[in-house]
Amino acid sequence: MRFDLTDLSLFRHVVEAGSITRGAERGHLALAAASTRIRNMEETLGASLLVRGRHGVALTQAGRTLLQHARIMLAQAEKLREDLGAYAGGLAGQVRVLSNTNALTEFLPETLSSFLAAHPNVSVDLEERLSDEIVGLIAEGVGDIGVVAGTVDASRLTTYPFRTDRFVLVVARDHPLARRSKIGFAEVLEHDFVGLDRASAIQRFLADKASRVGRPLRLRVQLRSFDAVCRLVERNVAVGIVPETTVRWAAKTMAIKAVELTDPWAVRDLTICVRDVEALPPYARQLVEHMRAA
Repeated sequence: MRFDLTDLSLFRHVVEAGSITRGAERGHLALAAASTRIRNMEETLGASLLVRGRHGVALTQAGRTLLQHARIMLAQAEKLREDLGAYAGGLAGQVRVLSNTNALTEFLPETLSSFLAAHPNVSVDLEERLSDEIVGLIAEGVGDIGVVAGTVDASRLTTYPFRTDRFVLVVARDHPLARRSKIGFAEVLEHDFVGLDRASAIQRFLADKASRVGRPLRLRVQLRSFDAVCRLVERNVAVGIVPETTVRWAAKTMAIKAVELTDPWAVRDLTICVRDVEALPPYARQLVEHMRAA
């Protein structure tokens, strides 16, 4: 059996992403190359690792066994890289951080930039996920550090407070809703939305909240950043839901207004979560300490 670290890393990405296409993107491989590697792994093993379906892939029993060992071997390889990094003059290690959209766009860029400036031998692999997904992945050892909404149950993990923010409705200053000071999400669903890509954690979260009240989320335009959302909202293309911190900055140069959402989920207490802080590599523990102090 000849599986190299690239094979194992790709397989882990495919399983965690739920499809070979997205797994290939995460592993920075062409889809054809990724498919060939997975197929060669199955042929070498003599058993199927994945069940392919219209909506993605699922693990076979052989795949579950391989995933368990792949995670151990990849963690050991990273530990080896860490230990030898100081001698080789390269990176001392990599921290894998899983974050929800709010923390990733509003708070982590500044926090991580100051940490990386002070630790030139460390790199950070930052990935966006839904908060409930992050809790499960951190518990499984898939990531080192998670940043989640305080509303999810992370009781099986070690947690620390990180930041507090709230989601607000953002509208153009001449939009009819600009006269409101507060509004419920269900009422906003009568309007068209500008938002992030449908695959983003926040858009999946909002789509779920809309489905719970039996209304569709009419997403007219999908963009890459909250700043871009505000720019189209200013032109009265549609309304948007963004962090309050975004509107605070954007309103200085754009003709937009924030309207408070009355739904309890709009308030976002962000939490750092780890499986076992004492078991983290030293550089990962240092990042946790830096995030708590920032």
